[in-house]
Amino acid sequence: MSGTKSGGHGGGTEGDPFEEGGAGGAGATSLLRQPKAVWATAGASVVAFMGIGLVDPILPSIAQGLHASNSQVSLLFTSYFLITAFAMLVTGFVSSRIGGRKTLLAGLALVVVFAALSGMSGSVGELVGFRAGWGLGNALFVSTSLAVIVGAAAGGSGVAILLYESALGLGMACGPLLGAILGDMKWRYPFFGTAVLMAIGFLAITAFLKEQPKPAYKTSLLDPVKALGHGGLASAAVSAFFYNYAFFTVLAFTPFVLNMSPYKSGGVFFAWGVLLAVFSVIVAPRLQHRFGSLKVLGGSLVLLAVDLVVLGYGNHTTAVVCTVLSGAFIGLNNTVFTELALGVSDAPRPVASAGYNFVRWFAAAAAPFLAPKIEEWTDIHVPFIVAAVAAVIGAAIVAVRRRVLTTEAEELKPRHATEDGVAVFAN
Repeated sequence: MSGTKSGGHGGGTEGDPFEEGGAGGAGATSLLRQPKAVWATAGASVVAFMGIGLVDPILPSIAQGLHASNSQVSLLFTSYFLITAFAMLVTGFVSSRIGGRKTLLAGLALVVVFAALSGMSGSVGELVGFRAGWGLGNALFVSTSLAVIVGAAAGGSGVAILLYESALGLGMACGPLLGAILGDMKWRYPFFGTAVLMAIGFLAITAFLKEQPKPAYKTSLLDPVKALGHGGLASAAVSAFFYNYAFFTVLAFTPFVLNMSPYKSGGVFFAWGVLLAVFSVIVAPRLQHRFGSLKVLGGSLVLLAVDLVVLGYGNHTTAVVCTVLSGAFIGLNNTVFTELALGVSDAPRPVASAGYNFVRWFAAAAAPFLAPKIEEWTDIHVPFIVAAVAAVIGAAIVAVRRRVLTTEAEELKPRHATEDGVAVFAN
């Protein structure tokens, strides 16, 4: 986040892609004028992000179809993100040796295979295992796609980041919608649909993307762990760990609470995803410019905690509204957290991102498993209280560790969102 690392974005308008005359002014004109390689990678990225929320509307249908409990079905998220967490230590190692294009294609191939196998599962155990393989493929693809887009995009890295964040938002919004449309016919169809779309992405990248230059430095498996020795990066990662617990309680547990048809549940999470995208790409940079990153992050975490408490204790209509509203706070947190992770330390950005994601994805694996268990042990309200407490702990860490999370430039002037402000699933 220092001026050196971020290209001097501590002030001025060049960091705000939405201010007329800033970097985004040129970016706005060139955003749609991109090489075919960029569109192929961005399109595949949309589908990759769709896979995260794809199963949301069909979780009850999967439970019914495979005669499984809520906690068993929630393991679809746990296996996916547990493998993703460990894969963060591997993706940099792989891509720095075989190159970005081959890493993308390997990730896509794994997703195609394991998404198709998921649709053919005969038991919840098989489905959980196939989702783990899917998580490995998605980690390889998603961790590499941003670097590929930045390297191939016209108009500078700011335009590339905006395009990538748009792909993230579109994927997160459309995933539940696709899951609802196909899942309403049969719960297996969303998995087959994802496999087909990712196969198309594989062919598009094969045809249009040339091999990117290999990094001069080969990342070791332990580099991301060593990077966590920096106090600022470690603080951001631990705070994001608690935030992710709250985030994935909403994503993985709320569908059981709402208990709606796939179409209705898909509509709720589509609206949730739209708010997530808007607040991540458009609102977050403006709020950061006005108030500073850490104030936005702390306030958004507290508001998410309040939203979760109301969601847990409100009636059905209130729960729907609070679920959708949580997308706004999650969008803000996603952008600011990743900006902190990529800029707060002197580690190379891919290494810092891998270390940060290695820590936070464990919470994404834990929440889907623990929330239904907590409900079984107590009642339906308590999982949301636990998630709210986790969000408050995340905010407290930001407040207590403010000094190590803040650079000298940021203390003098609230910064704009910069090219580091990548959405949370970017790496």
